[in-house]
Amino acid sequence: MSILVVLIPPRPRGGASASGEFSYVLSPDGLAIGTQGRCAPALLPRADSVVAVLPDCDVGWHRITLPKAPGARMRAALVGVMEEALLEEPELTHLATAPGASAGQPTWVAAVHRPWLAAQLAALEKANRSVERVVPAAWPDDVPQGHFAEGAGEDGASTDQMTLVWSDANGVACLRLQGTLARALLPSQTAQPARWSATPAVAAQAERWLGAPVMVLSAEQRALQATRSLWNLRQFDLAARHRGTRAVRDAWLRFLSPGWRPVRWGLVGLVALNLLGLNLWAWHLNSAVTAKQQAASELLRSTYPNVRAVIDPPVQMRRETENLRAAAGKPGDNDIEVLLAAAASAWPADRPPADTLRFEPGRLTVSATGWTPEQVAQFRNQLQPAGWQVEFDAGRLTVSRASRGTT
Repeated sequence: MSILVVLIPPRPRGGASASGEFSYVLSPDGLAIGTQGRCAPALLPRADSVVAVLPDCDVGWHRITLPKAPGARMRAALVGVMEEALLEEPELTHLATAPGASAGQPTWVAAVHRPWLAAQLAALEKANRSVERVVPAAWPDDVPQGHFAEGAGEDGASTDQMTLVWSDANGVACLRLQGTLARALLPSQTAQPARWSATPAVAAQAERWLGAPVMVLSAEQRALQATRSLWNLRQFDLAARHRGTRAVRDAWLRFLSPGWRPVRWGLVGLVALNLLGLNLWAWHLNSAVTAKQQAASELLRSTYPNVRAVIDPPVQMRRETENLRAAAGKPGDNDIEVLLAAAASAWPADRPPADTLRFEPGRLTVSATGWTPEQVAQFRNQLQPAGWQVEFDAGRLTVSRASRGTT
């Protein structure tokens, strides 16, 4: 799944105007850089997903206890808790809570200048580049990290002054390295070693200042790494509006994202395991059926040695049994003797013998002219428990062996 990473330029200050262009990174899989460049919003390349990355110094961080409030009133509750700590008026500040924040628990809240961020998103939306997520370039983390980069002037252009973005469990700080203030603010000891990186232009200068090697990491590479975080600052009134098929498409694209790769592999493994299990179970059932068929064939051969070709053991066994019964002169269920005996056992005492009768293999029809419905019902009720079926039509009673499932 391709991802277009848009680097939002720093917020203009001191009356400077924005250029209207965006630096971007196009990644085919969210891991490696495919192409990169800088252009107007309308010229940005197409991708399956669009993520915007905010500059380090344009995001403020506040540590609070998340208030207990419903989703529709959460922003108002956050303003009530943070109003004194905000540097700008609440209506000019956009707030976003950390991923997985729980009510009543300490959490980080990101604060961004709302009109500026809304204008950046509107410019991209106008060019049909719908931003699904807005992520910070750096955020508070338990692993200390420091990144050196070129300083930016009031117009957003790079300067010769080097800056350091420091993030740890206490927040994020943007520091200029002139003088001794930066060294004084950095903690002398941390629970674990810090990760240091620098843009190519200041890597050598950063190593001299730090006295240790740093990993070279361009702004585009760092922005692509930021998209793999769980942060999303598009919350509350700046949340992305998805409806209908757009929401389904976005959900599918998120499922195809690198972060969901373990889930996809897990589902593939689960399907493969189920298919394997179904095949093994089908093989087991097939073996059981084959064994029963072989047992039936062996029983037929041992019982009736004269049967040479076994085609349908139950049918052949039934036929051979009928032949033996007929040879022994014993009546079967479909013979007239058995049918007459069944009819005679239920014949009403106040009715004369039948005038006529008709026999077909398995069916006996006798005349029942003048029978009352009560007599017919009594005749049927006496024969049904023994497995016989009685039909009455136009003064005739037909007796036959009830089929399976007939009551």
